[in-house]
Amino acid sequence: MTEEKLISQQAQIFEPNWKRWLNTLGPLLALLLVYGVIAVRAPSSFTTIRNLETIARQTTIVGMAALGMTLIIISGGIDLSVGSIVALSTAVIAWLLQKAGAGPLTAALGGVAAGALCGLMNGVLITALRVVPFIVTLGMMLVIRGTAIGIGNEQKIDVDIERLKWLDELMASLPKEQAWMLLPVGVWLLIIMAAAVAFLLRYTRLGRHIFAIGSNEETARLCGVSVWRVKVIVFMLGGAFAGLAGLMQFSRLTVGDPTVAKGLELDVIAAVVIGGGSLSGGEGSILGTIVGALIMTVIASGCTQMGVPIFWQQIITGVIIIVAVALDRLRHRRSA
Repeated sequence: MTEEKLISQQAQIFEPNWKRWLNTLGPLLALLLVYGVIAVRAPSSFTTIRNLETIARQTTIVGMAALGMTLIIISGGIDLSVGSIVALSTAVIAWLLQKAGAGPLTAALGGVAAGALCGLMNGVLITALRVVPFIVTLGMMLVIRGTAIGIGNEQKIDVDIERLKWLDELMASLPKEQAWMLLPVGVWLLIIMAAAVAFLLRYTRLGRHIFAIGSNEETARLCGVSVWRVKVIVFMLGGAFAGLAGLMQFSRLTVGDPTVAKGLELDVIAAVVIGGGSLSGGEGSILGTIVGALIMTVIASGCTQMGVPIFWQQIITGVIIIVAVALDRLRHRRSA
């Protein structure tokens, strides 16, 4: 056992339990605090079951993409092409339905596969060229967006209603006869995927390797971790989850829109950071990410119902992101 690892384990042993619990439950407590403050000031409609369902549906797109971004950020990377992948996924789904005559399941899988392929390309370029993820994904953001625009011939791809089948129901409000489901199918899919990724991070070798690379890539390599392989897998998974977010976006709009989701990558990264993820790598959790996405949605919903201008919503969200990053850096300085 190395001296560094021994010191780390000893620090964890002597770290007060309340600090560990606070790091784990901090984002959840922040969500409850934000919700409580807004509930006192907002109209009574804010606390209704209907509005809670709306908040859950609005969180799904960002939350789904943020699952993959959590893996990427924990590994020490970042992906700026997420919004473009979402747009490409909607365009591919619409093209397969309307132009290729594919069924809804084939079209949905095609959209997710397109996202996974984009993520694979990101991972291969980053590892093969040894270029930082910021630069590679910045370039791919433009390449993928341009590809989406090309698929749609510089316009939206409309889909006939009869071809949609069940795709337009994933993000729709539940009818009365399906009230027993409590939440739309898309929200349940987010919950299932979140549980799967949390299991991957906590109980699998891949999850341990992701944390190890994010904490210290060189040490992980010396310990026998195949860094390039893990990075490619992580970025491919990130692209696949962005493709799933694109499926949710298509279900919401029912058109393939190459211009949609511009700037979505910022919301996705913010969800991970607000939830306790560190842009330095090695830290993050799925629960924190979902809570981070919920915090932003709750703020947006509450501000809208209280009549707060949109620019104030953006200012508030920006301040929260800055505070979250500042607290993360302060925590790192104290532990150093």
